[in-house]
Amino acid sequence: MEELYQDIKDGNFGGFLQQLNELLQVVIIKVGDSKLTLGVLIWLAISITIILVLSELIKKVLVNRVLARYRLDIGIRQSIGTIVKYVLIILGLLTILQNTNVDLSALGILAGAVGVGIGFGLQNITNNFISGLIILFERPIKVGDRIEVNNVNGDVIKISARSTMVVTNDNITIIVPNSQFIDSSVTNWSHQDRNIRFNIPVGVSYKEDPEKVKAILIEVAKSNKGVMKSPPPDVLFSSYNDSSIDFNLRVWTTEFINRPNVLKSQLYYETFKRFAEAGIEIPFPQRDIHIRSGWDKIKPS
Repeated sequence: MEELYQDIKDGNFGGFLQQLNELLQVVIIKVGDSKLTLGVLIWLAISITIILVLSELIKKVLVNRVLARYRLDIGIRQSIGTIVKYVLIILGLLTILQNTNVDLSALGILAGAVGVGIGFGLQNITNNFISGLIILFERPIKVGDRIEVNNVNGDVIKISARSTMVVTNDNITIIVPNSQFIDSSVTNWSHQDRNIRFNIPVGVSYKEDPEKVKAILIEVAKSNKGVMKSPPPDVLFSSYNDSSIDFNLRVWTTEFINRPNVLKSQLYYETFKRFAEAGIEIPFPQRDIHIRSGWDKIKPS
């Protein structure tokens, strides 16, 4: 390095280039009959970086411009784009290795060593990677779905090779390993479509008319803009409770799929208001206690 600096300082660029060439020819790693010099390693690093950047750029163009013309679902476009990206990376790496005269047969030894490493320390990474491929091909979940897995409830915004990004209602991004979507039970609220039915329990006093209660609940549901008109809301007489008769208001919505508690709150607010106007009593739990006196039968000893 001192000689290179001295050649540059003296303006001897011919000597500088010669010294630089000798430095780049220094063997760093030897794989079989192939010798990986410093220059080859630098070339590999630059080439791999270019492949990763280009594959990601091609994926974005394919998803956002080419496939968008065919009005495909965003999840399908993302899956196709990710698969194309992986194929381009694999082909690019094979092409680079062949052009750098690396003995690919010697890589079998490295592959065996990597396999041992996977067996001992990389099981989770491999499991998540394979699970990611299964998700991309089988598509049990896709970008834009509302999912619930292992107490994580939110919208899928990105599916990568190792993990899936889920955004909750609090705008918190949670990174979920892909293996959880394969090994655990997953609730996908929008797998087929985004029409979801919610059940809203309501209890009233025994003295109230069930038909009147039903009519008010239907009016409350129809007055909410987030409730779908078709299928229409309905009310079920669900049970006789200890201190109330219970109804179940069932409504369909697409707007509140990621905010079920907001819809429930709106319906409860309006129901409380309508019940108060109609004089319908909402009971609270109560118990009647009967005490019998037996002191007159007890004789002092």
